[in-house]
Amino acid sequence: MRRAEPEIIDYYDSEVVPMIAEKYGLDLMDALKKFVCSKTHEMLENEDCGMMEFGAEAIFEIWECEKVTGDPRNSIYIRGE
Repeated sequence: MRRAEPEIIDYYDSEVVPMIAEKYGLDLMDALKKFVCSKTHEMLENEDCGMMEFGAEAIFEIWECEKVTGDPRNSIYIRGE
């Protein structure tokens, strides 16, 4: 596994976490914990997964898909539909 650069992960964290906090009424620390502990974030950290090609909004949608279905790979962004 090739680990993504910390600056890239920080960027996504700073963009996605406020989206989670706002939509779900969480404080930033709780939103950060939910995001960092997700499979979506794990995939984001792994450069080989190719998640860097997605913008922050798409990563948020992938995270939401994981929240609903239990698997981020169910997202239309990953399935390619």
